[in-house]
Amino acid sequence: MSTSEVVAATVSDSALDTETAYTGVWTPEAGAVVTFSGIVRNHDGGKDVRSLGYSAHPTATAVISDVAVRIAAKYDGVRIWAAHRTGPLEIGDAALVAAVASAHRGTAFAACSELVDTVKAEVPIWKEQVFADGTVEWVGVSNAPA
Repeated sequence: MSTSEVVAATVSDSALDTETAYTGVWTPEAGAVVTFSGIVRNHDGGKDVRSLGYSAHPTATAVISDVAVRIAAKYDGVRIWAAHRTGPLEIGDAALVAAVASAHRGTAFAACSELVDTVKAEVPIWKEQVFADGTVEWVGVSNAPA
């Protein structure tokens, strides 16, 4: 039986920050808390980004929750917090925040890395980037629900 816990797993149009994630997962039993913050940058693929926004499929919250539960089941004794932002974001805003607490750093690093990679691969969220040259690019998961 796993002693892991998913503290939060959500998709939201509210601002995200690592301090909230850290506070959410930390307990006195935790010897390590690993946080990740995916930040909106001002360039992509050699082009200047003027603006961007994220759109989510209605199942996105259920999918991110399922991802967090699967990672928690794989890594015993972890506490997980994960959230992805939707809506318009500014350069410097956090788009994806994750935190994993564990008794040991190796477990916390491994679980957080797998959590972030799996969220990026599976959660049906799309990013629309508008570049300074006026072109637009959509980026997102390829296995979104129909």
